[in-house]
Amino acid sequence: MTVRMTLLDNGLRVVTHEMASVESASLGIWVGSGTRHEADGSNGVAHLLEHMAFKGTERRSAQDIAFEIEAVGGHLNAYTGRESTAYFAKILAPNIPLAADILTDIIQNATFEAVELERERQVVLQEIGQAADTPDDIVFDYFQATAFPDQPIGLPVLGECEILESITQETIHEYLASNYSFGRSVFSAAGKVEHDAIVKLADDLFKRLPANGNPEHVPARYCGGEKRVEAGLEQVHFLLGFEGLAYSDPDFYALSILSMVFGGGMSSRLFQEIREKRGLAYSVYSFSASYCDSGTFGIYAGTGPEQTDELVPTLCDEIRQLAGSITKEEVARARTQLKAGTLMSLESTSGRAEQLGQQTLVYGAPVSMDELVRKIESVDINQVCHTAERLFSGRPTLTAIGALENLESYESVCERLTA
Repeated sequence: MTVRMTLLDNGLRVVTHEMASVESASLGIWVGSGTRHEADGSNGVAHLLEHMAFKGTERRSAQDIAFEIEAVGGHLNAYTGRESTAYFAKILAPNIPLAADILTDIIQNATFEAVELERERQVVLQEIGQAADTPDDIVFDYFQATAFPDQPIGLPVLGECEILESITQETIHEYLASNYSFGRSVFSAAGKVEHDAIVKLADDLFKRLPANGNPEHVPARYCGGEKRVEAGLEQVHFLLGFEGLAYSDPDFYALSILSMVFGGGMSSRLFQEIREKRGLAYSVYSFSASYCDSGTFGIYAGTGPEQTDELVPTLCDEIRQLAGSITKEEVARARTQLKAGTLMSLESTSGRAEQLGQQTLVYGAPVSMDELVRKIESVDINQVCHTAERLFSGRPTLTAIGALENLESYESVCERLTA
């Protein structure tokens, strides 16, 4: 395994992982800017910009972009997050220069033509509508907005229909100019790559972004609370969570272990108690999301309306008892699961390129596998119990969609958690 990083004169970081046993390569551009960096009244512009990057450049039409990459059997994709945006490709190794040229072209030379903007605006509106019709997706947007109300980090990544209708070419250009820069970007590649060749490609192709940029963001302010949406659904989609931890928190890895113990697989407490023993839910799991200054930890369950009055007390009992009942065997099993998943990620060029890109954005450099394994293995039962006590002592966030007549009050849930 060979991981190398080079800092270009323009401030761009180039990170590669040479994987000699494969014939393909994944490469992409990770930008340290996302939904939480949007200016007031422009929610959705980060995501719309990501879409518009593929709709034509000074040298390529939208059709050219699609045809060129697929003519060599490759594919392009992108995503927008709350703190980052990524544009990436997977191709056979001989076509790395073509993929790099297309990626740098759409980032630096997108034209944002008015006719394409109006067309893509409708596509994103359809995407928002599709999300709204998917309750096990939209309940997470409600959760984020309730945990962090009236602040950018709580806004939906896809945007809001009313605001999206008002976004102009100028809005997109302003966001791009304020938030995309070499100093806040990483060019990452993994697979059958040569570091020096990737560095030369990056140096030759990246020319038209600002060298530096420091997009402002409103500090995260967790509040908690509840949001309930009555709907005629077969299931109740239920989320209960708390403020989580930032990437830099000393208990970050302990939180990963805790989540694995509590709801990270078939052997987890939630799966065994709520699904296997009681049959209260088909899907039940815990999750954590971290940001530069905060995070969330939560539990999702999909259950029938008639099972809600048993599921919620059971879940609250499990939360309340967790910190004082975790065993060394559970921690050891969770450590092994997390370590195995981390090491298995090395087998995917796309997963590895993303991992390197995100790590470099968050920590300034990629984290070695040896260091990751060491951090995971260093977590002991005392730290996991301490982390559980930290998390569950805070104000909860509750969101639910469905037939909610059997869902007890927020106040009652809070009382159960502190009993």
